[in-house]
Amino acid sequence: MVDTAQQALDALSDTRFTTYWLDSLDPVADEATLEQDTNCDLLVVGGGFCGLWAAIQAKEQDPGRNVMLIEAKSVANGASGRPAAIMSTSVMHGIDNTERIFPNDVAELEQLGRENMDGFQQTVEDYAIDCDLEWGGEMKVSIGDEGLATVEEDYQLYLKYGHEAVKLDKAGMQAEIKSPLFHGGAWSKKRSGTVHPGKLVRGLKQAALKLDVRLYENTPHLSNHKTGEGIVVETPAANITAGKVLLATNAWAAGHHHISRRVAAIRDRIVVTEPLTEAQMQKVGWQHRQGIYDTRTQLNYMRLTADNRILFGGRLDYFFGNDTDPALDKTPQPFIRLVQSFYRTFPQLADEIKFSHAWSGPIGLTTRMAVHYQKYHDGDMVFAGGYSGFGVTASRFGARIGLAILDQLDIPETRMQFARTMPNYIPPEPFRWIGAKITMYALDTLDEKGGWRKLWVAIVQKMGFPITL
Repeated sequence: MVDTAQQALDALSDTRFTTYWLDSLDPVADEATLEQDTNCDLLVVGGGFCGLWAAIQAKEQDPGRNVMLIEAKSVANGASGRPAAIMSTSVMHGIDNTERIFPNDVAELEQLGRENMDGFQQTVEDYAIDCDLEWGGEMKVSIGDEGLATVEEDYQLYLKYGHEAVKLDKAGMQAEIKSPLFHGGAWSKKRSGTVHPGKLVRGLKQAALKLDVRLYENTPHLSNHKTGEGIVVETPAANITAGKVLLATNAWAAGHHHISRRVAAIRDRIVVTEPLTEAQMQKVGWQHRQGIYDTRTQLNYMRLTADNRILFGGRLDYFFGNDTDPALDKTPQPFIRLVQSFYRTFPQLADEIKFSHAWSGPIGLTTRMAVHYQKYHDGDMVFAGGYSGFGVTASRFGARIGLAILDQLDIPETRMQFARTMPNYIPPEPFRWIGAKITMYALDTLDEKGGWRKLWVAIVQKMGFPITL
């Protein structure tokens, strides 16, 4: 019998434990660090997708607005440089999650999601951002016959809310992607697909600079307070006095005691193969290059890169105190089970493929699993975050509504429930860490062993954490 753990270790022997998205690009110089006191109309804190989308949209809405953006390290240092990069029309972590949290607004939120994707595509075209866009759609695939009911539910939701979708039986699924595990699928074919997030975030950065956004890197936010002249944000070398502040820091803000009461920095792990040869691609199929999620209890997701690497992700974890960059995740050990899951999914590649990159990324997880807004300083400072892994495209929507809330605009979206409410509180440490560890273990072993794990997961979900969505 093959020792798959050793086989996984061997496949990880030459792996770079860093994000492929940034490692595959030529290095670029950072923008300057802020060194002199200054002021602005709008300050955006955070140089990831949400922050860049906010700065761009603010300038497009009002070219004369004095907009600044500061980033603690380099642009895309956080979650925006590390995602699975599957683009989805959903702005609320999938239709099933939208029905769970906002059952009266699903149709409108799905329409807003489609409009968001159209706006996303228009921005990419307007600023000529070369980011390997592939509009192959997104697909939920059934693991064995057990997941067919979930696939049917997804298919019916797609149809109910106006998506162009097809349902695949086992033969149809195997014609799309050759995995012995996949027994069916629901494929939403329009306005979704995959993207190279490293190229996208660099393109958005250049777009912001073209719009005269004042962008400073290696300029961390240290503290803030309100004065008669505005909100004063302190950085290591200078202070910024801003009329309005948008905090677009997502999981990185989970260290702040107010924000962390509702946001946990969950780790999500990813491995990326070396480029597949033409013969290996024929073994896999995948001609339509969909972004894929499966129906495992702790799901895996998959996509193809432009040069035919397979990205394979999943395997959630949590580190005490919302640690957003644990040293353990720069070693092979945490990725062994993920690679073993890859082998079960694509056994035809198990003896001939190695992994070029492996990394983990911080997900700003909430009980809502979708963006929410926290107001500070009488509403002149707003936190927008909690995308829970769907931030590549939903962050554009989240930023737009965050700006509207900040500017006190009376638009239909700001009157909707998602913009006026917040997710539930999450227990503090050490209960958060203890609960997370038990839950992650239960998810890892539930499909194989069942027992108490099913009860535990049911209790966790009853508390408001939809961890199997």
